[in-house]
Amino acid sequence: MKTFQFIIRDPVGIHARPAGLLVKRAAEFQSNITINGNGKSADAKKLLKLMGLGVRQGMEISCQVEGADEEAACQAMKKFFEDNL
Repeated sequence: MKTFQFIIRDPVGIHARPAGLLVKRAAEFQSNITINGNGKSADAKKLLKLMGLGVRQGMEISCQVEGADEEAACQAMKKFFEDNL
C-alpha cells in the first residue's frame, strides 16, 4: 500500500470540476484509491462520495492506493493533486 498527504490549495476545495477529473483519472487504474479528509473517507472513483468529504482550502487529505498498479496510480494521484488542487 502506498500513501501520501497533500494540503488542498484550491480556494473552493474539492468541488465538482476537479472531483470529476479526479474520478476519471482514478478510473484508469485497477488499484483501490481512497481519499481521507475532514474525518471522512471516500473511494476516489465515486464522484458524490468525493464531494461529500467537504474538503476545503488548507485542509490536509491523505490518499491511500492499494493494488496491482499502486506505484503508477500513486504517482498519478500525486501529480493530479499538485496540478489541480
